[in-house]
Amino acid sequence: MRTYNLTVLGLEVSFKAEADPARVETAKALVEERFNRLKFHGRQLSKEKLLTFLVLGLADDLLQSTQQKDEMRTRMEALLAKIEESA
Repeated sequence: MRTYNLTVLGLEVSFKAEADPARVETAKALVEERFNRLKFHGRQLSKEKLLTFLVLGLADDLLQSTQQKDEMRTRMEALLAKIEESA
């Protein structure tokens, strides 16, 4: 497990993860990009509120992706069952 020391949104964070450095950097870039997008679209909001909106947006993305994956798995299982019935 690798140890990471990063500055994300001006905050120093240290953590251990099995993710490779490129994945960690990509995640950091996504968080910072979304934070900046929220900051420019919002009024004068506190950093805590902006971070809350950011987390909610990322959580919503995760939930939608999980739902899409589950729906795709269900469709694939149905197709596989039809193929097996035909054989």
